[in-house]
Amino acid sequence: MTYPIDPARLWASIEHSATIGASENGGLDRVSLTDSDRQVRDWLKCQCSDAGCLVTIDDMGNMFARRGGLDAERLPIVIGSHLDSQPSGGRYDGVLGVLAALEVVRTLNAFDVQTRHPIEIVNWTNEEGTRFPPTMFGSAVFSGIRSKRDAYEVKDQDGHTFLHELERIGYRGPEACGDHPVAGYCEVHIEQGPILEANGSQIGVVTGIQGMRWYDIVIDGVAGHAGTTPMHHRHDAMVGAANIVERFRRLSVDYEPSAVLTTGSISVSPGSRNVIAARATITLDVRHPTRKILDDLERGFDDEIERIQSEFGLGIRLDRILASDPVEFDRRCVDAVRTAAQSKGLSHMDLMSGATHDAANIAPLAPTAMIFVPCVDGISHNEMESISQNDASAGAQVLLETVLQYDDILD
Repeated sequence: MTYPIDPARLWASIEHSATIGASENGGLDRVSLTDSDRQVRDWLKCQCSDAGCLVTIDDMGNMFARRGGLDAERLPIVIGSHLDSQPSGGRYDGVLGVLAALEVVRTLNAFDVQTRHPIEIVNWTNEEGTRFPPTMFGSAVFSGIRSKRDAYEVKDQDGHTFLHELERIGYRGPEACGDHPVAGYCEVHIEQGPILEANGSQIGVVTGIQGMRWYDIVIDGVAGHAGTTPMHHRHDAMVGAANIVERFRRLSVDYEPSAVLTTGSISVSPGSRNVIAARATITLDVRHPTRKILDDLERGFDDEIERIQSEFGLGIRLDRILASDPVEFDRRCVDAVRTAAQSKGLSHMDLMSGATHDAANIAPLAPTAMIFVPCVDGISHNEMESISQNDASAGAQVLLETVLQYDDILD
């Protein structure tokens, strides 16, 4: 039997969400644990309660809204994503996943559908990691990847700790984070890239998430006068930085198209026009679907650093600050997404997620899958981020069909 979601109701929820923490140019500025984050949490809690769900909150601020199942002993099927945003972010990143999950529950209620498992909507805390880095705090502590104590002590740029701000907005709940077993997990998300749109596909059947490593690179040279120091006497940290950016890029090209490498920021001191740079600091983000290639690239980085140090008389330190291994999603769950798309006559394709998501942290705990929908021109983390109402509805409908299959195939 078909249980159609209500596209207008879903879109109205998304549009209302966009009014909470709205940015000047039509996006969102709803950074984690700010007042606007509290406001959208309060609104979600009311919406879930109105849908007959029991809302609980753990001590990392993760929100769970449970619709009961026929078998109270069964673990819940959890669906959702996150409601926090980048400082100048889009109105769909994460939001679609939470509100599609709410629409699934509303549709099950409308048709009086009884599932064996409880169904839970989740809003994970601090997925973006903008204010309290790194990303995905809530799900990382939930899964045991990160310690709660460490998370609590992380400070924002103003010196406020995560714990202080969590308590300030009133969302440090009584449930211990992680004491919440899960039968299965599924997350709807915008693709945040151009592949679905370029291929004319309405649904992305996500098979896994590629691995990611973050590095900080510090290059130490010697400051000197720009006019009096001969070129062959210089130890210029900026020259070292420029060579690292170019040589590392060439290394990554050898592993295209799957490898992507980004040097997203650089800082230089003393930062004067007529002083040779004494120090440069670079951030590096590297991603690939296989751990072996990530290891190969890291070895290549070390080799290039040795050459650059010797060539320019510099001291260079490469610090790996984050490592996320590639994740392969549960085949049964991936098949459920694919079958759901087929049953609705929606064009679909398999793909690996280039961005990381909370699903990566939940996959080791429970059978997991993701559903992608296209975003216009692949733009995300940007106020111009846009999706169509039809694609949002397709994602929510596939999520509903996937949940019903989960209910049959999961213990």
